[in-house]
Amino acid sequence: MNNQFFNIEHKDPATQARAGRIRTAHSEIETPVFMPVGTAGTVKAITQEMLERLDARIILGNTYHLFLRPGHETVFDLGGLRKFISWDRAILTDSGGFQVFSLGELRKIKEEGVEFRSHLDGSKRFLSPEVSMRVQHALGSDIVMCFDECTPFPATREQALDSLELTARWSRRSRSEFDLLKDTPESTAVSPALFGINQGSVYEDLRGRSLEQLVEIGFEGYAIGGLSVGEEKRRMYDVTEFIAPQMPADKPRYLMGVGTPEDLIECVARGVDMFDCVMPTRNARNGQVFTSRGKMNVRNAKFVRDERPLDEECECAVCRRYSRAYVRHLYNCGEMLASTLCSYHNLAFYLDTMRRVRQAIVLGEFAQFRACYLDRMRAG
Repeated sequence: MNNQFFNIEHKDPATQARAGRIRTAHSEIETPVFMPVGTAGTVKAITQEMLERLDARIILGNTYHLFLRPGHETVFDLGGLRKFISWDRAILTDSGGFQVFSLGELRKIKEEGVEFRSHLDGSKRFLSPEVSMRVQHALGSDIVMCFDECTPFPATREQALDSLELTARWSRRSRSEFDLLKDTPESTAVSPALFGINQGSVYEDLRGRSLEQLVEIGFEGYAIGGLSVGEEKRRMYDVTEFIAPQMPADKPRYLMGVGTPEDLIECVARGVDMFDCVMPTRNARNGQVFTSRGKMNVRNAKFVRDERPLDEECECAVCRRYSRAYVRHLYNCGEMLASTLCSYHNLAFYLDTMRRVRQAIVLGEFAQFRACYLDRMRAG
């Protein structure tokens, strides 16, 4: 089961949970892992020094946004995304497919790729598997995602089938272009890996069909896309439970865009190794923090004189130093520091949760950890 890029070190006897290790040219990443989202080359409200202090080994960059601004040519000329943002650890970039999907009426999908109008200035742009691979190689990603069509929800079975077949064709083109660009002057990447993206909406047989096509092409990792796009949470769990264990056991499994701390625990139990979500930083900017007793809105008036930290069980730098009363005061004054403090804490909470998950798997105690963790979160 060992290979140079990824290996499994421990398996939980009672669930599909597994602890492993991803080795890139720039980081060794212990899994299960949560990856902070740095859409435009920055994790919002957080500096790279803070991410290093949190021991984040890998962050996400967004192909669509960096393609539009400042442009991948500019980033390439400046030495690649890692040098541009002053981050010497691993980077995963998405393909741009989800963002294009989100544009709705501003985009037109064809076999060749997607024509769309920039949300910035309305200019006509074009993304295809080949363009997406060129952009991600120019950025210098450690993990590159295939260009896919994110199937909308709800979708009929016929729509989901057409979408996954298009994704399969684009995946073959992505693989071909990725391999052509690897180790060429057009790439700033060092030993990058390419992940395929499974589609099929909530139809299990289509999910299976999509996976067969991806495995036939062959990738260094496999992602589950098209979930957390409006379907009920139970359906998201069911699809993940069905498809994740069928993915190659010796390759990383990545559930894209998910989710809450509870989602991470539940989907680790279903066999997922990698996660990303904007929730920790997006919610923080609105005053919502994640704690060992569930979510809390620190802007609430009841915290006006509360001297306790955001989470009494958290050891992050924010919780060791600042009170709920102070953070609430910052929000009421419109101070930017409020978003920074809450974002830092939320990321610390997510990353610490994943470290505890991994430890529980290593010790053979994940099932017990899962039950206790979820009980506490529900109890509030």
